[in-house]
Amino acid sequence: MPLPSAFLDHHTATFDWRDRARAAGVHLGASVVVALMAALLVFELWYPYPYRELSSGRELFMLVVGVDVVLGPLITFAIFDRAKPRASLVRDLACVAFLQLVGLSYGIWSVHMARPVHMVFEVDRFRVVHQSDIPVDLENRAPAGVEVAPFGGPTLLAVRPFASEKEKYEATMVALNGISLSARPDLWQPYEAAKARVLAAARPVSELRSRFAARAPEIEAALEKSGHDAAHASYLPVVARKAQAWTVLLDSSTAEVIGYLPLDSF
Repeated sequence: MPLPSAFLDHHTATFDWRDRARAAGVHLGASVVVALMAALLVFELWYPYPYRELSSGRELFMLVVGVDVVLGPLITFAIFDRAKPRASLVRDLACVAFLQLVGLSYGIWSVHMARPVHMVFEVDRFRVVHQSDIPVDLENRAPAGVEVAPFGGPTLLAVRPFASEKEKYEATMVALNGISLSARPDLWQPYEAAKARVLAAARPVSELRSRFAARAPEIEAALEKSGHDAAHASYLPVVARKAQAWTVLLDSSTAEVIGYLPLDSF
């Protein structure tokens, strides 16, 4: 006895939905693997701790990659149909994969261009400088041996003393217009040359504990992790994207950075 056409239609639709879900699942798995590889590059090289928080690296990466990872499998789910000629189906899926890779590449490039490249000591604080912060016309004025935008993680630098009052005034005026001193390669110098000024500006950690008594256990944990005690450690604030402020812990003898705390210590 022939099966009712309604049953056959329902069976065919059910089978089609299962095929689509399976294809979308395979696509999702492949997308997640690619996203994990991209995450290793971004978070281990370009945005190591604490820059993934200071520079909004996690949020930017998740927005870019999340959209890409979700949209690809959804489009596959919508277009997958075994009733299509094989050549047409392969062409459609290849187009989806190509567009997804183009979108992912653009997103990773955007994350790369927004990445932190230096943490610069500036008068009485540290400032995180991102590649997009640096004026293009000043890129060729970095001191010898200092990369403007190193491919690896952020490096430590310092703003050098001003050569004259005129230079100080002009740099201050430029800073008021939105280009910070730290973002200017012509004012950079190696961190080692500024260690005496860093230590002169730094404040004792005992003061930090007094100011943030409720966070004392967190401060102590950071000191213990660094292998230092409060008597041999100092601190300075660090400011990054969107004026987000943290605290840098320093060895009070060498000015070496020994840790970070999510505290606004300004």
